[in-house]
Parts: sequence; structure tokens; C-alpha cells
Amino acid sequence: MSNSKSLFSRPASAYYLILGSVIALSALGLVMVLSASSVTALNESGNSFAIVLRQALFLALSVLIAWVAMKLRVELWKPIARLALVISAVLLLLPQVPGLGKTVGGNTNWIGFGSFSIQPSEFAKFGIVIWCALRLRIHDQRAEQGEASNAAKLVVPGIFMIMLLILAGRDLGTAVVVAGIVGGILFIAGIPLRVFATLGAAIGVGFGFLIITSSNRMNRFSAFFDPFAEENYKGVGWQQAHSIMGLASGGPLGTGLGSSKQKWGNLPAAHTDFIFSVIGEELGLLGTLVVLILFALLILGIFRVALRANNSFERYACAGIGCWLAFQVILNIGTVISVMPVVGVTLPFISYGGSSLLATFIAIGFVLGVLRRDPEIAAEIKERKAVRTARG
Repeated sequence: MSNSKSLFSRPASAYYLILGSVIALSALGLVMVLSASSVTALNESGNSFAIVLRQALFLALSVLIAWVAMKLRVELWKPIARLALVISAVLLLLPQVPGLGKTVGGNTNWIGFGSFSIQPSEFAKFGIVIWCALRLRIHDQRAEQGEASNAAKLVVPGIFMIMLLILAGRDLGTAVVVAGIVGGILFIAGIPLRVFATLGAAIGVGFGFLIITSSNRMNRFSAFFDPFAEENYKGVGWQQAHSIMGLASGGPLGTGLGSSKQKWGNLPAAHTDFIFSVIGEELGLLGTLVVLILFALLILGIFRVALRANNSFERYACAGIGCWLAFQVILNIGTVISVMPVVGVTLPFISYGGSSLLATFIAIGFVLGVLRRDPEIAAEIKERKAVRTARG
């Protein structure tokens, strides 16, 4: 292969984009979880490292599971995808079981075993992606054979059931993410724009109804317009107001790693949903731009995999994973900078949370597996390894 060939034009470039950005985001996440959680961890357990040590354990487990997911053959993924909707539904029902479900922040979307908690909806996101991918593969096969097929009818009824189960736990944030994932996959599948617009309008009306019928959601929705207003600041606007204060005080280069003032009790969920604000305060505009660039490279790499995939199942699955990460990043950062109401979603790979980390690494393992099954990419990766070994 010619050395003059651009890195981004090489078949394996997506592999290194994804791998490099995930490693960088995960490493940054560990550092920022340590910084953002140290005060909370010290108050709760007397050990400033308690939370970051749990995150490091989850990260190690996530890497192992991602490796297993990467090695699974596509023939094994398809039967998993067939059952994924049922598995996701069962997972989402578990928090509603008395004695097993836990309510956190008003949402009953956790299950607990002593001090150990899991958020099943994080794993359901991946299940929904691969189930939709398999259903749309059926749609493509029918279209190729000249049979009548409707992509929306193949997907929407099952997803409607899943949305009801998510909303049973009052988790509007996850419902918005799932709607974004499915909408993105259907758009990529090429459904008619009038059908796409009708579904979008129906979902918008549904979410609007859920907002106006809940005083808490209505207050949060109105507060993001002006979190510093007198009627908002001491209540529902507090979190976003102090998030903006943290970002503003960081300036171009930040106040320095570990020196955030907002994490000292002023900014709730500093190490989870609002960790991007701590990044902006401590690492400044430069730090936030680095995070955005890393996410852009990651999502670009995933969509490049989708475009190159050998079959429609892998293509739709990778595209769905790209939509999932893109939509969740937009929602999280939009909340932090107060251009969206607080919806309670994590920043992938960076926020503290074992369930989120495990689910996203499974998804990344799937994408890397698609890449490594490509003969041309596998050959290039093997060639690069041989070159490095020879130099060493």
C-alpha cells in the first residue's frame, strides 16, 4: 500500500478512528469522574476515590465484554437480534417489580441488588437497535424480490410497546433517545418523507402531552429558557444555572484540573449527567472542543462502517448505533448548556455509570466486529501489526 495514500481513504481508517476516539474518551472520562466525584465520594464514603474505582472496574469489564462482542460471528448476532425485542421488554419490566425496582430522581427505571444497581433501559437501547436492523433487513429482502413491504409497519408496533414500558418508569429522557434512534434508522432505510413526518408529528404530540400533564416536567421545560429567573433559580433552574456558571468560569483554557468550584455541592449530578460542565470549567473551551471533536470522529467512523458493511443487517445496526450515540451526545450537551430542558441522559464513555458504559461498549464491540470481518480491512490491520512487529 502506498505511503502517500491518505489515512482517511484507507479501508481500515474507520477502525482506528473508532478505537482511538473510544480510548481517548474513556481515559478522559476516568480522569473527569475522579475530579467531579471526589467531593461526593468523600462525603458519602470517606474515600475520594470510591466512585472512580467503581468506574474503573466497570470500564475493565466493559472492555472485556466489547472484545467478546467483537469476536461474535454475524450468524450468532442474528438469533440474538430476533429475541432482542422480547429481552428488552423483560428488562424494562424488571424495575416495575415490587422489591426489585428502585426510584431515582422520580424515575422508576433501576433495579437494585443491595448496593449494586443496574439501569436496564441502557441495554434495551442496544437491543432495539439490532432488532430494528433485523426487521429492516427483512424489508430490504422483500423489496429485492419485488414484494410489497412497509418498513414503518415492521418496526413501529414493537417500538411502541417498548416506549410504553419505558414511560411506565417515567423515564422521558430514555424515551426521547429511543425515538431518535428509531427515527434515524427509519430515515436511513428510506421511508417516504410524508410517513417520516407523520410519525415525527405523532411522537411530538405524545411527548408534548406527557410534558403538559406533569407539573415537574412542565417546570423543567419552562426553566431552561431562563434558569437564572427569580422563579427558577432556587428551584428547577438551579442545576442548569450552575452548569452555565461552571462553563462560563472556565474561559478558554479552564481553571485547572481538579479546581472546579461548582462540584462542591452547587452542581447536582456533577459526575454523571452534568460532567460536561465540569470539563468546561476545569479544562475550558479547549477541553470541551476536544470532547466534541472526539465524538465527531467516533460517529463519523461508525457511519463509515455502516456505509461499507457487507449486508443490510450490519449496515442498519451500525447506523443505529451511530444515531444512538449522536442523539445522546446532543441531548446531554444541550441540557448542560441550557438549550434543552433537563432530560437525564449520560454523556457516553465519560459520565459515571456502569450500565451506560457496558451498553455502549457492547455496541462498539459490535461495530468493530463488522470491521474485522471485512477481508480487506482485516488484511490491512494484519499488515500494520506485522510492520510494527518488524520495527520492534
